[in-house]
Amino acid sequence: MNRKVLERARLRLLLALPAALILALAPAGVAQAKWPERPVRIVLPFGAGGVADVSSRILADKLGEKFGQRVLIENMPGAGGISAARTVVGAEPDGYTFGLVTNGTAISVAAFKSLPFDPVKQFEMVSTIGLFDLVFAVNAQSEYKTLGDFLKAAKAEPGKLNVATVAAGSTQNLGAELLKSLAGLDVTIVPFKNSPDLVIGLLRNDVQMLVEFPPAIQGQVNDKALRVLATSSPKRNPLNPDVPTAAEAGVPGYEVESWNGIFAPKGTPKEVIDAMNAAIRDVMAMPDVKAAYAKVGVIANASTPDELMARLTGDIKKWDDVIVKAGIPKK
Repeated sequence: MNRKVLERARLRLLLALPAALILALAPAGVAQAKWPERPVRIVLPFGAGGVADVSSRILADKLGEKFGQRVLIENMPGAGGISAARTVVGAEPDGYTFGLVTNGTAISVAAFKSLPFDPVKQFEMVSTIGLFDLVFAVNAQSEYKTLGDFLKAAKAEPGKLNVATVAAGSTQNLGAELLKSLAGLDVTIVPFKNSPDLVIGLLRNDVQMLVEFPPAIQGQVNDKALRVLATSSPKRNPLNPDVPTAAEAGVPGYEVESWNGIFAPKGTPKEVIDAMNAAIRDVMAMPDVKAAYAKVGVIANASTPDELMARLTGDIKKWDDVIVKAGIPKK
């Protein structure tokens, strides 16, 4: 048999082989390169210095150590997280761009008439990275020793008491609206520009209770200027085990658990999603990471991609119901 006939026979054999076998027989350099080969970025819908930024940087540093590649945090604040989300969903789905998805993403879907992205359809979920709750706090000199005391007073004198939160439409603000709805309260919810302003309002007794994330008021709590009455999570927060939940304190069914998670553009290879999920699980289990998260009021937590999607879709429905019932106009 001449050489040309042999070559043709060899070619027919190769074409008949399954692709996986051809790859296995190929030289090592032809096989797919291991991910990641270059720096990875995580786009945040927040500015530098906040809880989400600090906790994300802790994660990024640890992931960088595991991967042997830098993991960079890119801050891209903007209304509703729109700029950050558009950047991620428009990126090449090659495993080198991820984004931070939060409870605020669910609120944006519920609060805006339309968004230039659809997180349910365009986000490839990876894992949650942290959980944190709201707290209900009063002036330490207040007559209200428990959330039950506040609820009783509010029902005894409808329309008299005020509850402070930051900006209308925020998790804190909607959390207060949910409390008002479930407890059947006639109170005025007063949105302030920022956390320091609402603390001042509480200390002046312009408002009688505030709803806020723990880190924003922890200094005043430590100084005994404010007293925490309850938390919003479904079960007692291990960072505040002596503080009852709102449900325990007299509002059955009340549950607000804020969260942060990591997502990628739709179409990102499953192998990359699985590798990133496994790495995040390893990082979230590290004692020093748990301790660092606890310092900023966050519980380190990892999940499956499906569990993260379930959180998002569940919160979209929850906040849409709250917004409609409160009569808050959609933007």
